[in-house]
Amino acid sequence: MDIGSPARETEVVRRARAVLAEAKEDPSLLLSVLTDLTEAHERTLARAGLVDAGPGVPVDPLQAAQETIAQQQAEIQELRRELAAQTRRLNQSADAQNKELVFERAKLERLVRLGIAMAAERDETRLLSLILEGAMELTAADGATFYLITDKEDALEFQIIRNRSLDISMASEPNKPLPFPQVHLFDLETGAPNEKNVVSKAVLLRQTFNIPDAYNSKDFDFSGTKKFDEANGYRSVSFLTVPLIPRGGSVIGALQLINATDPSSGEVIPFDEELQGFVEALAAQGAVTIENQKLLQSQRVLIDAIIELTASAIDAKSPYTGGHCNRVPEIAMMLGQAAHDAKSGPFADFGFADEEEWREFRIAAWLHDCGKVTTPEYVVDKATKLETIYNRIHEIRTRFEVIHRELTVDYLSKKLKELGGDPTPDEALQAEYDKLQEEFEIVADCNVGGEFLDQEKIDRIREIAKRTWTRNFDNRKGLSQDEHLRLKGIQGRPPPAVENLLADKPTHIVKRDPGDIERFKSSGFKMDIPENLTNLGEIYNLTIQRGTLTEEERFKINEHIIQTIIMLETMPFPKNMQRVPEYAGGHHETMDGKGYPRRLTREEMSVPSRIMAVADIFEALTASDRPYKKPKPLSESLKILGFMCRDHHIDPDIFALFLEKKIYLRYAEEYLDPSQIDDVDIEPLLEIAREASAIY
Repeated sequence: MDIGSPARETEVVRRARAVLAEAKEDPSLLLSVLTDLTEAHERTLARAGLVDAGPGVPVDPLQAAQETIAQQQAEIQELRRELAAQTRRLNQSADAQNKELVFERAKLERLVRLGIAMAAERDETRLLSLILEGAMELTAADGATFYLITDKEDALEFQIIRNRSLDISMASEPNKPLPFPQVHLFDLETGAPNEKNVVSKAVLLRQTFNIPDAYNSKDFDFSGTKKFDEANGYRSVSFLTVPLIPRGGSVIGALQLINATDPSSGEVIPFDEELQGFVEALAAQGAVTIENQKLLQSQRVLIDAIIELTASAIDAKSPYTGGHCNRVPEIAMMLGQAAHDAKSGPFADFGFADEEEWREFRIAAWLHDCGKVTTPEYVVDKATKLETIYNRIHEIRTRFEVIHRELTVDYLSKKLKELGGDPTPDEALQAEYDKLQEEFEIVADCNVGGEFLDQEKIDRIREIAKRTWTRNFDNRKGLSQDEHLRLKGIQGRPPPAVENLLADKPTHIVKRDPGDIERFKSSGFKMDIPENLTNLGEIYNLTIQRGTLTEEERFKINEHIIQTIIMLETMPFPKNMQRVPEYAGGHHETMDGKGYPRRLTREEMSVPSRIMAVADIFEALTASDRPYKKPKPLSESLKILGFMCRDHHIDPDIFALFLEKKIYLRYAEEYLDPSQIDDVDIEPLLEIAREASAIY
């Protein structure tokens, strides 16, 4: 077979493939076989005269292939070495970038944590400390100072000073500023901007200043710093001063960091410019938080002012209740504190969680009678039974005067008929005079409210009412529109008309709007509602058995608590003040469920609501500015509270706490007249409280 023929080439290929298959696991076998094949092939070519076997350089394909392979292997090795070097450089770069990313991430996480902590902090001093300590941690600063701008915005006040090396930690307190002079923003004599002080300039220009070495600085006056250093054996070198600027607002202060330190060596170094950006971000975030806190505080102050304004409005409307609105919170807070401090007994598990819950309770105490702004003052201050806008006893006295004169006229007429008779009143006339005086005294005495009006006096009033007098003037002239409406359908008597001395007339009654009753019931109020809105009947009012108020007026007084609840429930209180309506609206409820307006039982009332009830009653009993009663001494007031405790009107545990902690005495020494403070034996009262408590 011709070795150069296609058949021969095909055979060589088949053999090569077979060898490749055999040499897959042993590359040296492949090289050996290829060498043998190549040499055999070259000899065959030489015998055939296809190659030059003479003295020139013979063609050696295997050697050429080997040289090519060797060259390629060398190139590959070089490429591998270059690849390895490049890989090392990339790994080093990646490690460096990863470390930087980890560092940046740590700083960002620190900023986020600080932001969350600052947003949750309510105390201004702790908030400033968070900002300052966060900035010191970010920059590894040795010292820091926090400044806030004054209300007049003309100076900066020291708020916090920290220095780790000198072990200094100082913070201003309310009404106790740090003992360092203010940094004035303007020259006191010329009014020029103070740009020599780095802090004042940072605030004025709203710009950050990064100073590598204060001792080499020619732009600012660091004489005060140098004196401090000399006195304390310190050296303030690097400074970073950042103004606090809430977004879109005015500068509110400045943060100054001192002496950045190298974490590895501890040496003082300049503040890193990249870290400066983080500090500025922290300062901006802190400024926003501080500004928000100030706005919240302003809102709190505004709300408190509105609350006090409401109490003042009641005070201006009626001095007899204004003192009550101011004094009840004092008693309530004393009782609340005692319950909060209790470590054992019925109040062991009770307590106000934080200042916000205290404030909620305090506001409820201030607002517990805010509904009285809707109660007419002539009802709130009703000092006598016949009093409306004015005391109608003067009308009745006038009628007595009229009768007196009518009797005199009758008498003189008779004397005139007798032509010269004696004008001196005879015994019959004098007896009538005396009887009129006696009857007026009875009416006047009944007009003044008391603890109880007996049936005998009620009968005398009805008897006196039968006396008559002659009206000579039209009683339907000069009336208001409402009075005309009340006269509608009532037949009048033209003058002269004989009138009873006292009367309950249809015109004395003002009917209630039927919708009122439905409105009260639909709101969950369970009070008994009188049919009439007002009843001005003279006999009806004079025969009131207890106090001075009619059923209608008493409901109007009690209605103030309904108005209190309605007013407070319509207010958009924040979540931390949601219980104000409950606390304020429950002080007329009783433990047996017979109080008003919702007839709640003890189990349905919170501790603060029950405290309010005791505070309200005790203040009312001891008050010396009520027009309808004399102030009671301590012993009598506590005795009445004891009766109310026994009758399940007030909470026995709170009453016992009131006695044991001598809150009644603390209040009395501050608010009561000394004549009211007498000796009190609290043991029988405590026994009543214990017996009542055992029932629940």
